[in-house]
Amino acid sequence: MQSGIEKLTSSVTALSYRYGLFIEETFRESIKYLVSDLLRVYQVRRWTYYDSEGFVFGHPSVIDVDVLIRDNEHILVEYRTSIDRGDVAELYREGILYERVNRVKPRLLIVGPAIRKRALELARGLGVEVRASGVI
Repeated sequence: MQSGIEKLTSSVTALSYRYGLFIEETFRESIKYLVSDLLRVYQVRRWTYYDSEGFVFGHPSVIDVDVLIRDNEHILVEYRTSIDRGDVAELYREGILYERVNRVKPRLLIVGPAIRKRALELARGLGVEVRASGVI
């Protein structure tokens, strides 16, 4: 019985993870369409960088983040199905790394349908812009 419960929990977790990635990718594509096709104001790029120092995650890893660019304005954008403090802190560190590498201080924007109250407080403290429908 315990083994069956563990397998079911694992399957549900994997399914919700995949669903979250699907929603995030769909959301990202919608934003790209709105920003680049309809408004024709920003270029939408994907910034991929190997963080050999481990600055963002504490160990060497690949960093992927969307960047909206107009003239000299760069906006790093993260999309989440639910925003928590870890997401805000991660985007903040990505912004610091982006500035070090590209010598451009980016605005930081995190977007999702909901944000946790403590994440919203952290975002305000760090200067991360938030676009979320609700606070949970």
